[in-house]
Amino acid sequence: MKLSIKSLAITAGILWAGAVFITGIAHLAWPSYGAEFLGMAASVYPGYSVGGFGSVIVGTLYAALDAAVGGAIFAWLYNKLAAPAPAPAPAPGPVA
Repeated sequence: MKLSIKSLAITAGILWAGAVFITGIAHLAWPSYGAEFLGMAASVYPGYSVGGFGSVIVGTLYAALDAAVGGAIFAWLYNKLAAPAPAPAPAPGPVA
């Protein structure tokens, strides 16, 4: 079985960006929520800092790009390393 590189990249990007976005929005409502998580993201994504709504958008875009690239690399590597599918058995011929 092969993985679709495009599908895994899009899925990973959406899921990770969603997690960063929801955590960022929750952090705006409750400042102590997700502070360590967002601080970790700020240490990895250049130009991102924990702050207002603009920061949430920047972090979400970084997360989408980061996870899409990671998902594409994962799918590509999986496809390269996965054992090839066995060839289907030939159809039986007419019985003599």
